[in-house]
Amino acid sequence: MEQIFAVCKVSVAPLRAAPSDKAEITTQLLFGDQVEVLEKAEPWWRIRNAYDEYEGWVDFKQLAEITPQQYEESQHRTAIVPLGVNNQVVAVDGSAYYLASSSNLPFYKEGICELGKEKFQVLFTPQTVSTAVNGTTLAESALFFLNTPYLWGGRTLFGIDCSGYVQAVFKLGGILLKRDASQQSEQGETVNFLPEAQTGDLAFFDNADGKIIHVGLMLNASQIIHASGKVRIDPIDDQGIYNPELGRYSHKLRIIKRFIDPIPTP
Repeated sequence: MEQIFAVCKVSVAPLRAAPSDKAEITTQLLFGDQVEVLEKAEPWWRIRNAYDEYEGWVDFKQLAEITPQQYEESQHRTAIVPLGVNNQVVAVDGSAYYLASSSNLPFYKEGICELGKEKFQVLFTPQTVSTAVNGTTLAESALFFLNTPYLWGGRTLFGIDCSGYVQAVFKLGGILLKRDASQQSEQGETVNFLPEAQTGDLAFFDNADGKIIHVGLMLNASQIIHASGKVRIDPIDDQGIYNPELGRYSHKLRIIKRFIDPIPTP
């Protein structure tokens, strides 16, 4: 098959494990996500997300084809949707789309973004990805999602999973994380001891088989914010996350990783 590229043209599109409406939703595409089309089984296309290289099946009607040149050029654009609940773009026909925070705004310029041949008026001020991120700004973004319900494969304020949550927070801070917790745990620099953890570090948790199954963002060395049932703040110690509502530890600590420069010691 010739090389084909596309972009997600709806606010949120489910990406499935197999070409069927009954298949598991493994993640979501957000408005403006650019993808490479790997296989077609109408009406399903198997795609690879350009941002994190995640693959899955999506209904082709939720995509708009773009040229290889547009695909390549869009990788170097940095306008994204900021934190907020009323971020709208308006199509030429006057219809509005409500966009999730961290969505892309391809080819944004002077209040307009472009998806393939379509143009959209942007009714908010986009966020330009900055390299000046620190632990405090990551924590502020993380707190925006507080009480968001847990949803396997979710990436939005109306449903999010643990790895999708930290991926969105870090994208808003200009840091690229892979999609799954196990993949994310292979990134960053290891923090040797929990008391050395700083705001913005990521803590990873494993199961009885040693597989990484959960991730959360450290608010400090004794508190973590993570998506478990909902996005919540819980205490953490050397054993793991303690859930006061359950009266027990819910996740066993495996490793802590740092993705930003450490805070200087006074």
